Amino acid sequence: QVQLVESGGGLVQAGGSLRLSCAASGRTFSDYYMGWFRQAPGKEREFVAVIGWSGGSTNYADSVKGRFTISRDNAKRTVYLQMNSLKPEDTAVYYCAAGRASNAYNYWGQGTQVTVSS
Repeated sequence: QVQLVESGGGLVQAGGSLRLSCAASGRTFSDYYMGWFRQAPGKEREFVAVIGWSGGSTNYADSVKGRFTISRDNAKRTVYLQMNSLKPEDTAVYYCAAGRASNAYNYWGQGTQVTVSS
């Protein structure tokens, strides 16, 4: 089992920045791909970013490329999502997830709300 707890969400004006954190406990953190997803009201959950075991490989949704950066600190068992140049359409509940593959996630956090005002 892996337990995930997100933090760092909040209210920010368009153009601003936020950094989300996701702290993991349980099984070996470095064994897992870590991803960020988001779900806006009335919409399906969508992929945002993923990072490989060592942090050497990353992938992003087109909508956030160049604005968001995913990173991880295996010693601290934490994954981060730095979000810059935020837009109102980035408003959503953001979830982190852990999985053995980059497209298969077994564990999910409870989510943190990000609201971007125009």
